Parts: sequence; structure tokens; C-alpha cells
Amino acid sequence: MGSVAERAVIPFGEFELLREAREIIDDEARALLRVSAGLDKEFCCAVDLLAQCAGCVVVTGMGKAGLIGRKIAATLSSTGTRAHFLHPAEAVHGDLGCLATDDLLVVLSNSGETDEVCRILPSVTRFGIPIVAITASRGSTVGRAARATIELGRLREAGPHSLAPTTTTTAMLAVGDALALVIGRRKGFTPQQFALYHNGGSLGAMLKSVGEVMRTGGQLRVAAETKSIRNVFAESSRPGRRTGAVILVDDEGRLSGLFTDSDLARMLERRQDGLLDRPIAESMTRHPMTIGPEALLSEAIEILSHNRISELPVVDVDGRPLGILDVTDVVGTGLVETPTLGDATPSSLSPSSSSAETPWQTPA
Repeated sequence: MGSVAERAVIPFGEFELLREAREIIDDEARALLRVSAGLDKEFCCAVDLLAQCAGCVVVTGMGKAGLIGRKIAATLSSTGTRAHFLHPAEAVHGDLGCLATDDLLVVLSNSGETDEVCRILPSVTRFGIPIVAITASRGSTVGRAARATIELGRLREAGPHSLAPTTTTTAMLAVGDALALVIGRRKGFTPQQFALYHNGGSLGAMLKSVGEVMRTGGQLRVAAETKSIRNVFAESSRPGRRTGAVILVDDEGRLSGLFTDSDLARMLERRQDGLLDRPIAESMTRHPMTIGPEALLSEAIEILSHNRISELPVVDVDGRPLGILDVTDVVGTGLVETPTLGDATPSSLSPSSSSAETPWQTPA
């Protein structure tokens, strides 16, 4: 207990470090609020220019502003606007050749007088390429050359000496994010389109469609609802990995219910062996939750997590089963919590499911 209490006490020196760090973050946060409040029709003009750009959005900036520019270009690219970064110092040594007359140049410079940036402006103007500036003042060289200038105002850099670009670059990044996301919304950019550009990592996995992940064919256990439980399990065995549920269908092949391994286990635990030779329709979960193959995996995971279920049938527009999504298929994303073995909630039990005849399927 003593050691825990000792760790909870912050020495004075560390307290001062934390106080200073919080002041820096607070300063930047206040600056962002000022920039947000100061946005005007020039921002709208910039959005129009970027949205109408038939070519590529080229972002440029020097030093720390250039690093922010690279991130803004990446954000634009991933949200449906073709973009890349142009280093201003390299531009005057031949890289201006990457520009085309239908491109647009976004210039980042807090002072608006950065030498390397100002040197490329005459050439860009001669090419007839419109410029959008993110800078402190419209009256600067960069601001005057731009067709739309998003003015940040005079921001004080964070820290005791106010020297390193901090607050200004944070403001540039926030404005760049705002531009990218507003333009994406204006273009009708969808999560499905985002998935095309970002198909790696856990985020890419979440943006896959259910149809890409679901189990199909020989991995499924499908049976007629009129068969007995004993026959269903005897006839629906599958080699290798199997789902924890049997999909039950009616005479027209439409999904009518679901019966899980857990349902069977609870039946045996309660010594209800007599039901084994009764039609499985009498014991199945009717009207289970379902999802379509075009839905995003993130939607399916939300259903699995929120309802604490383990299997989610995938059906077509007519209600015929196409596949099933098992929680073990998505638990690797780390974004779904696996239901514990102690849960009494039936897999895929829907709010409308009847439980009067099957007490072992009622939620705990």
C-alpha cells in the first residue's frame, strides 16, 4: 500500500513539468478556437476552388509548415481529392515540371514571406494555376498572390520563448483537416470509397464489406426447420472450422431461425433430451438479427458488440441466407468484445424473438 501511495504523489519538479505541458496545450487549443471563429467567406472560396480542381491539388510549404503540408496532402488523398506535396526548394530546381495548368496550389507559410515559397509564386502565376494560401495575413506576399487566403491571424507560438513553430503549425493542420473533410462531404465521399484508399491495418479491415469477410459455402451449416434437432446436428457436421450456429430455412429457402451450439448445450444441461427428436423450429431463435452483404464490417461489429451475440446471418434482399459472420472472424480487430461463456444471451437473439417456448434462450 505504501509503494502505491508513493507513486501517486507527484514530486514538485514533475508537477512543474506537467503544468508547463498543460499550458502549452491550452495555448494551442485557445488559438484553434480563435482560428475557427475567424473563418470567413475566404474559406468557402477555398473549398470551391479545391472541389472544382480538375487536376491535382499540390501542397507546398517550407520547414515545419512543409511537414504539415505533407500531412494535409495525405489527408486530401485519402478523402477523395488527388493531392501530393511539392518541396519549394526543389521546385525551383526543376520540380515545377510536375505542375499542370488544371492543378491547384495550396501554400502554407505563416509569415507569408518564406523565401523558398515566394520564389515559386511568379512561375505558378504564369502557369495560370490558382493558389490557396494558409497564412497569417492577407497582406503578405503569399496572401496577395492567392485567389483565396485563409487568414490565421497573428498567433503566438507556444512555450516560454515562443520561437519554434508550434501554435501556427497546429492551426495550419486543423485548417487543412477542415478543408479536406468539408470537400469530401461536398463531393459525397463515402466510407466505401475511403476503404479503397485505406485498405490496410485495422481501419481498413473495419471498412471491408460483410460479404468480403463472411463464411460461405461449405463453412455453413444450413438445415430445414422441419427436421429434428438430432438429425440437424447429425447431418450438418462439417470438417475443419465451423460456425457455432445452424441456419434454419423454411420451405422457400428463406431464413427462419438460428440454433446455436450453446442452445444445444443448455438443453442437455437442463435434461430436456426429449426435444432432440422434435422439429428444430420449436426450439430455434426466430427472426434473428441479420445483415446484408454490402454493409460495412464496422456495422456488423457494432451489432455483435451491442447485442453480445456471436453469430450474425447474412441474407439477400429476399431473406435467403448467403453466409454468416462469426465473432471469431472479427475478434482479431480488437474492436469487438467476445461474449463470455457465462452469457445466457442466445447467439443472434433479436428483440422480437419469442422465448416463451424456449426458456433456455432467454437473456439472463
